[in-house]
Amino acid sequence: MATQNVIVMRHGDRMDNFEELWVMKAERPWDPPLHQDGKIRAFCTGQKIRSNMDFPIHRVFVSPFLRCVQTAAEVVRALCDVADHNGESNVLLSNSESVIIDPSKVKVSIEYGLCEMLNLVAVRAAAAPKDGDFKFSISQYESELPAGTVDNTVEPVHKKLPEWEETLESARARYVEVVKALADKYPSENLLLVTHGEGVGSIFTGLNKDSTVLEVAYCGHLYAKRTIQFGENQSFTAGEFVYEKQTGVVSAAK
Repeated sequence: MATQNVIVMRHGDRMDNFEELWVMKAERPWDPPLHQDGKIRAFCTGQKIRSNMDFPIHRVFVSPFLRCVQTAAEVVRALCDVADHNGESNVLLSNSESVIIDPSKVKVSIEYGLCEMLNLVAVRAAAAPKDGDFKFSISQYESELPAGTVDNTVEPVHKKLPEWEETLESARARYVEVVKALADKYPSENLLLVTHGEGVGSIFTGLNKDSTVLEVAYCGHLYAKRTIQFGENQSFTAGEFVYEKQTGVVSAAK
């Protein structure tokens, strides 16, 4: 009997929440990058995941929005750092600028199904594309990820974005569906999924039926696991995911 571990994480601090004029000058106002504080937070979160979890992350899937891709890049650098940072040295290393990585440790792929809710609940009206076309260049965004970590052989669960103005209910169902589908595709690997606040919240409430999510902090994440029984010819039987713990997810009983 094996165990599969999955971490679902929100992106780091987005630029437009720190620099109000950024949206007015941006070519793609619906797709803000990370603020520098967000990059630092993402890298430090990756360090904490590496040092606090008793399992390695094998594969990372990430929403195509730039803030998520840049978050994944920082987390992956921390996970792939060739230095073994323990104790005080782990605290002192607060950014990825001097990190040397082993790109064979983790593979990364962009997954449309982890994208932001495509409606005016999540995408600010002033920033939303007028024609509903978000114009993502996957190859350009893959270049944001550490060299050698991108796995282009992966077939995405969702091959395109949802239709603009999807409902809140369908978005929440999408997050739950895509997390299970990705886990089922790679049952022998531990996964980290970098998505948006609603994505983390949807998985949290799916695992904690009596709770409602009030807030998911930047880089807030939850950890769940399930048992895997492998059979012949690559077959397997999976147990239900069991919630283990969270960081930065504020919830209340229903």
